[in-house]
Amino acid sequence: MEFPMLSKGQNLSLPAEVEQIDVVLGWTESEVEVDASALLLNSGGKVRSDEDFVFYNQPESTDGSIRFLGMSGTEEGGQARIAIDLSAVPEDVHTVALVGSVGEGRFGDLGKLALRVVDGAGYTLAEYVTADATTESAFVFGEVYRRGGQWKIRAVGQGWESGLAGLATDFGVDIDNEPEPEPTTGDTSSDPAEPAVPASHSSAGDATQLVPELPTPPTAPATQAKARTRGVRTAKRAVKKSKPVEFTLAEQDTWQPARLFSVIGVGTGEEQERRATSALIATMQAVRPFARAVCARMGAPVGVFEGYVEVAYERGETKVIPDAVLKVSRGTRVWTGLLEVKTGNGKLKKEQLENYLDVARKKKYDVVVSLSNDVPASAGELPVEVDRRKLAKVALRHLSWAEVGHEARMLLSHGGIDDDMQAWMLAEFLRYLDHPRSGAAEFVDMGRHWVTVRDAVAAGTLRAGDQKAAAVADTWVSLSRHLALRLTAELGVTVKHVLPRRHGNDPAARNAAVAERLATDGVFEAVLRIPETAGDLMVIADVRTNKIRCHTTVEAPNEGTSGRRLSWLLKQLKDVPGDVQVEAVFSEPGNEACEHLDTVRADPKVLTNGRSGDIVSFSLEQTFPMGGRRSGTAASFITSVTSSTDAFYGTVVQQLREWVPAAPKQTDQQGPAAADSEVE
Repeated sequence: MEFPMLSKGQNLSLPAEVEQIDVVLGWTESEVEVDASALLLNSGGKVRSDEDFVFYNQPESTDGSIRFLGMSGTEEGGQARIAIDLSAVPEDVHTVALVGSVGEGRFGDLGKLALRVVDGAGYTLAEYVTADATTESAFVFGEVYRRGGQWKIRAVGQGWESGLAGLATDFGVDIDNEPEPEPTTGDTSSDPAEPAVPASHSSAGDATQLVPELPTPPTAPATQAKARTRGVRTAKRAVKKSKPVEFTLAEQDTWQPARLFSVIGVGTGEEQERRATSALIATMQAVRPFARAVCARMGAPVGVFEGYVEVAYERGETKVIPDAVLKVSRGTRVWTGLLEVKTGNGKLKKEQLENYLDVARKKKYDVVVSLSNDVPASAGELPVEVDRRKLAKVALRHLSWAEVGHEARMLLSHGGIDDDMQAWMLAEFLRYLDHPRSGAAEFVDMGRHWVTVRDAVAAGTLRAGDQKAAAVADTWVSLSRHLALRLTAELGVTVKHVLPRRHGNDPAARNAAVAERLATDGVFEAVLRIPETAGDLMVIADVRTNKIRCHTTVEAPNEGTSGRRLSWLLKQLKDVPGDVQVEAVFSEPGNEACEHLDTVRADPKVLTNGRSGDIVSFSLEQTFPMGGRRSGTAASFITSVTSSTDAFYGTVVQQLREWVPAAPKQTDQQGPAAADSEVE
């Protein structure tokens, strides 16, 4: 779908019927954490109060119109998201400045920066891409502003070297990052407050309308300084982590603790959906950090969560019964969503979702959320197309059970819950999801065309233009994203499914390229980029040979003989299975050698004898059997891809480290004492 690309300083009117938008700030280096912020500015370009600064420590404006939804990884890098309810923005707010900031480093190190505006269904309305940033640590990507009763978006591209605190100060926010004062007795009067000095900033663009001319405030009397309210703190709060509940009195390893969410009696269909929905809602109500994480993916504000199941609504002559109604209250505002849940192989239906959209629009609710085992190929895509006219007042979002499990695992493994009982309950919820009877599998089905396409590949009759091939290609990309989500939750770092840049916003072209490779070579391929690893993890599913090959490439040291370079690698592979293939690539073109690791261990020279040039890189590859079934059992295609990826990462990739050259050595020189001795 075509959408406008903005240049610096250019503006664009937003569609009049669109009332809710998400602003997505993107960058290419997913290892770097960029935080999104928004400042609600009056006609003078200043905040009305400190509450108009929306960011990680203050994630929602007091009126609920602007919400910070956090950061996530994507196939293109990283992104941070801000939700804006245009209909709820106060009349005296003329501009919403959209800001990104980094705690460490600078924006010039992040490659291309992007601002993307999407509507409630995830359709892109406009995008701005820039590479102008250099030394800035805070960056105004753009602004949403009113003009003549209409909302517009403007691309700005202007940076501050003084970080988020400096930028916010320039817009009138009172920042106080000083440690809390220790209680004292007696006279606590202080010196007169010093005038605030505007933080220095750089001009990375020509859109200067956002730069406020701040007057120098007068010196305040000591009594006023003592009574002044502390300002906003931009320092991030420390993450807390609970201790897992341990059961130590079992007499046999086979003894299992009682389940909080029982799987006894769970069948399929409606009963399975009711159980999964009830377990999810109950856990969200008891574990507030989990509720916040899940609700943030739905565009909800930070607030008190409540969930209700099987609520009936009148729609004409019939009744509409969503699986759950979600409520989040913050102050006087209540956010409401309708939830439709599918488990197992259950598929979302267009008519059902459109009925919920009609009810939500009539009740003035905020969003309809679908939750199923469908994992969209990229963030923001919907598994079901609906009539876009129904999305003018209500947003439609999709979550997969994989993403729900991802949020739970991240909280348990990497901090965010400091209550032991809440941690136990969340672990029990995950224990329920992991059971086959829950029906909430992370990714279970290659789709109804899988068997036909698989057999056509084996027979050599598949053609790239086959619509069934395109459907299976889309499912493969979803599976690849699922692999990245699983590793992200397990490792606590953002794992990226790497796609060619030209395919990032073009699902049709992406699926056509995957189908072409499948028809031509009989293979699927996924590249996973994992921070702090020596090389990307490549997963190749060869449908013709029924094999899965997992592969990674490591740069060799650029000093020493080829034997020493090989020795450097072998030291890291001491616990790696012997059936892993080791390929050495030499500097002379076309000069490679490949053997199994067992063979290389027995005689390392088998890779170097008779070879000219130096080893420049090593490739490691392991082969696994491929399951052919569409879904379900251990013999399924999806299970074999997932288990192969996990095994190769655990036994090979995480063992490897990039080569780091030794520190330069000082030349041999006599010290001062020796020099004095010679003079004597």
